[in-house]
Amino acid sequence: MSETEQPDGMQPRLQPQQNPQPPQASQIVVDDTATLPTYANFCRVTATPEEVLLDFGLNPQPFAAGRQDVKANQRIVMNFFTAKRLLSAIAMTIRMHEQTFGAIELDVSRRAGSPQPQLSHTGAPAPTGQAEAIKLHR
Repeated sequence: MSETEQPDGMQPRLQPQQNPQPPQASQIVVDDTATLPTYANFCRVTATPEEVLLDFGLNPQPFAAGRQDVKANQRIVMNFFTAKRLLSAIAMTIRMHEQTFGAIELDVSRRAGSPQPQLSHTGAPAPTGQAEAIKLHR
């Protein structure tokens, strides 16, 4: 008689699995072959009690004073759960970008400010003509 057989014609006992398989992670494959890329330098975020609305558009004069009319070209509507996952994904992407390339300066006046002097290997300002060579060797 084997370990799972029972005397007197009873049904065999089920043995607990020794090595249960962990649940497999789902794999999502995105078909983006028909996707039309759109550039946006403007995004308006609004919400209802149930959904977040993102309107994307192109502001041809983002630094102009006064009234600016922007045509929204795309509207994305999502629930708050998806919006929070999007927030996390964008935050992680920006964090990795800044770790690789440096901080993203949002203040335009600081970005467009006077250029900083290039430093030599010793940390002192590089003599004229050597700044480009130093940048290439870092």
